[in-house]
Amino acid sequence: MGKICKWYYCCPIKYYTDRGELDGKWVENYCLVNNHKCVRYQMEESGTPHPDNMLPNGEIREDLK
Repeated sequence: MGKICKWYYCCPIKYYTDRGELDGKWVENYCLVNNHKCVRYQMEESGTPHPDNMLPNGEIREDLK
C-alpha cells in the first residue's frame, strides 16, 4: 500500500465517507494509496477550482451536499 494522499485530511471525500454518504471504496482506492489518477488530486495540484461533490473519478454527485 502506498502513502496516504497529502490532501486526505482536508478532502471532502473523507468527510462524505466518514458520514456514510459515500462508499469506503473511494477512500480505499484513491486516498489511502496516494492515487495520482484522482481527478481531485490533479486539480488541487494545478490550482484548478473544483466542487466539493466531485468524486475522484471526476463524476459530479448532485446528491452530496
